[in-house]
Amino acid sequence: MTTQAILPIDRQAIVQLSQSRQEPEWMTNLRSEALELAGSLELPVLEKTRIDRWNLRSFGTHKAEAEITSMEQLPEFTKALLQDDSHQASLIIQRNSSIVFQNVSEELTKQGVIFSSLEAALTNHPELVKQYFMSVVSKDENKLTALHTALWSGGVFLYVPKNVKVDLPLQALFLTDDADACFSPHVLIVAEQHSSVTYVDNFASNGDLNNLVQNGVVEVILKPGAVVNYASVHNFDESVIDLSYRRALVEQDASMNWVIGEMNYGNVMSDTTSLLKGNGSTSDAKIICVGTNEQKLNVTTRAVHFGKNSSSDMITRAVMRDAATAIINGITKIEKGATGANGQQTEKVLMLSPKARGDANPILLIDEDDVKAGHAASVGQVNPEQIHYLMSRGITREEAQRLVIYGFLAPVVSIIPMKNIQEQLQRFVERKLGQ
Repeated sequence: MTTQAILPIDRQAIVQLSQSRQEPEWMTNLRSEALELAGSLELPVLEKTRIDRWNLRSFGTHKAEAEITSMEQLPEFTKALLQDDSHQASLIIQRNSSIVFQNVSEELTKQGVIFSSLEAALTNHPELVKQYFMSVVSKDENKLTALHTALWSGGVFLYVPKNVKVDLPLQALFLTDDADACFSPHVLIVAEQHSSVTYVDNFASNGDLNNLVQNGVVEVILKPGAVVNYASVHNFDESVIDLSYRRALVEQDASMNWVIGEMNYGNVMSDTTSLLKGNGSTSDAKIICVGTNEQKLNVTTRAVHFGKNSSSDMITRAVMRDAATAIINGITKIEKGATGANGQQTEKVLMLSPKARGDANPILLIDEDDVKAGHAASVGQVNPEQIHYLMSRGITREEAQRLVIYGFLAPVVSIIPMKNIQEQLQRFVERKLGQ
């Protein structure tokens, strides 16, 4: 299959676009090389999901958007996604292919924190970006990572210097409402030694986008002793196919905390991975998914232990209704030499209708003896006895079902450390379940 058969863009167009944006020569060459790779690499092979049957042709082309100067210029449906007014001091907004708003508080600038569009960082900090860009997710892993490397646009670069503690969350908003515009943001976060930061982003769409493919990559690099809290909520409608790779490289005594809400209405491929390279490194991942109509979700959470005394915990809850299908994979891999490692995982799927389908696949791959590893998984319908018990106390059937669903999700939602994210996920769950 040729590159031209996949994308409405060729190599020369990629090169010309990169040069017109005055990107460094190494980035122009990288885009060109990746596009060539995309013509020969295969799509990723997913557990029980034929992604090759999805309509993955609509990647769009780069279209510049006009910048905005005020939140009032945002589409109405997006305003509720902003956490609150105080966080607007450190906020980046991407609409379709380009960044339309960015602002950083003076305090962060004084601390040496870089929070900007990735495109701006390419100009202002080219060597820093070159060192880390596509270093955790490789361009030659599969066709999707190659296409992302060639076509990425907009995106965020966050750099936190050594010993800097960022108190307020930094926020990004990624919006798409143009079916012809490329939408493949790249988020790159580097936390130096003993630094800490919380980053929150929202992905949303509006209108019929004709199977537009969101092909995004997140890379997080945590140096020794760093702490990164990463929260991301995806809320695309059914006309967007969401493909997301999120990956963190965690060095000695560093801690990576993921909170992911897959609230989309279209098909989803999501892969969230922590590479625990350093001794004493830790990872915690909390994932919530809700599937409706004929939606297909393939959600993988993974922790790979290399360091001694490293630990990981993964909790995933999925609620399926109508004829939705979910494949929920939890993978704990403990490499030889990772003595004292501890990997725990739990995956649970709740099905609300006879046509809904869900698989929970816990996978332990252990190459070392002196370790701890455990898993729990369950798939099932709503327990009718619980519904009848609640109804016997004067509660309506609809309210009883709602209480059972929230009881099922509570082990994840209630321990999310960011209250705003808790409330946002609850709103999206209620909306998706028609409550």
